[in-house]
Amino acid sequence: MRGIYSSVTDIRRQVFTEVARMAYEGGDYSRVEELPYKILPGEVSKYRDSIFLERAIVGERLRLSMGLPLRPIDEHAPLSTGIEEAARPEKYYEPPLINIIKFACNACPEKSFHVTDMCQGCLAHPCVEVCPKGAVSIVHGKSVIDQSKCVKCGQCANVCPYGAIHKMERPCARACGMDAIGSDELGRAKIDYDKCVSCGMCLVNCPFGAIADKSQIFQVIQSINQGDRVIAAVAPAFVGQFGPDMTPEKLKPSMKLLGFDDVVEVAIGADLCTIEEAKDFMREVPEQQPFMATSCCPAWSVMAKKLFPDFAPYISMAMTPMVLTARLLKKEHKNCKVVFIGPCAAKKLEASRRTIRSDVDFVLTFEEVMGMFEAKAIKFSEVAAGPELVEATADGRGFAVSGGVANAVVNAIHKMDPDREVKVMAAQGLQECKKMLMLAKAGKLNGYLLEGMACPGGCVAGAGTLQNPVKSTAALNKYKASAPEKYSVDSKYEITLNLLHD
Repeated sequence: MRGIYSSVTDIRRQVFTEVARMAYEGGDYSRVEELPYKILPGEVSKYRDSIFLERAIVGERLRLSMGLPLRPIDEHAPLSTGIEEAARPEKYYEPPLINIIKFACNACPEKSFHVTDMCQGCLAHPCVEVCPKGAVSIVHGKSVIDQSKCVKCGQCANVCPYGAIHKMERPCARACGMDAIGSDELGRAKIDYDKCVSCGMCLVNCPFGAIADKSQIFQVIQSINQGDRVIAAVAPAFVGQFGPDMTPEKLKPSMKLLGFDDVVEVAIGADLCTIEEAKDFMREVPEQQPFMATSCCPAWSVMAKKLFPDFAPYISMAMTPMVLTARLLKKEHKNCKVVFIGPCAAKKLEASRRTIRSDVDFVLTFEEVMGMFEAKAIKFSEVAAGPELVEATADGRGFAVSGGVANAVVNAIHKMDPDREVKVMAAQGLQECKKMLMLAKAGKLNGYLLEGMACPGGCVAGAGTLQNPVKSTAALNKYKASAPEKYSVDSKYEITLNLLHD
């Protein structure tokens, strides 16, 4: 469903736009009660059986987009409950970050296999022969699966010569690389937050729009309105996200129209991270540890620490590009507020850590920022171009695609030690990341640099993106070409790294 503009996408955009508009206008925020009727006017439902159900779901989405918790289903509470407290820049959302709106959930069936009309009742019936539990039988010449016996191994589907046996699986659960989604007593999806790493893949794969993350869009605009110096630190994956009229040269002028004081590219932090991880690898592997894993993707690193706690010391201790960039901004501009703007839901979780809160004040996704643009009725075609951001290297911008982090680190190592051989393995998607770590556990990746990305395709496919990941990757590769390919390890980067660690 990535990159497809659907009714779910449309509702999300409208919610972000209306919340942003309300925040910019200020005044009495109790008027949030009217927004479900503005977003879904009329008497006839458009997407579900009841217009009242549709508005109730939109109401909960509005609350989450303001950083407010879901209301209890079995208790009465106005939509505006807690909104005055949320209308403060320093107000941070309360966990959990990823939420399921229960009455929006379709209660999709968990994994099961079903025989379709494509079954030809063949003579060989291999589906019957391979079933280890005798769950498949022939009834009136067609295969039938006894669900009470089936153990969901999928062998019948694998051997069917007609592809007539299909696997039915809850989309959010299939997308979750942590197996964190189960069912409640009513069959609705339920998240096990002890397993969840907030990658957001369930969010973008639910075709009913029942899963949403909390946002800080309301609080960012409050900070702008009260006159704070708010600086946007934008991830390089922004290229192509806002449509063809938003060129890199228009990013800074467009962001300033939203009220941001300045705009910097997070790829500068990626360059700093590259140098630090390169030096860590050269110092530690293989003398002190068997391999080193990159630290840039928070969902990947949290997953590794949850499932493979013995590997925690082997994950690079380098700060992520987001944190390095924010820390640099805080040193250069006293009392500023830093907003990280990127493709990632898990960055919100990273920024909520106590050790990072003083560096990164807010996190917004590209989708949320698009809501701000629409609230201000900004047309990119009418925005005058400014100078292109040229603060980072091509390698730094390449962090946004799978394999880009490892490639940047290897290039840095070769610059410092041209004869050093570096073996690399990169995985995308948490399921593949787990397989990679299983190989490492078996001792098959000793001496390797391991790169993990929670989102298939890398950051360009994050939960907060707007465009098709394939198109985004192509746009990013073109953008990389405008950046310098090399940097000097002995230049300002080394000085800056020392400064940031003071």
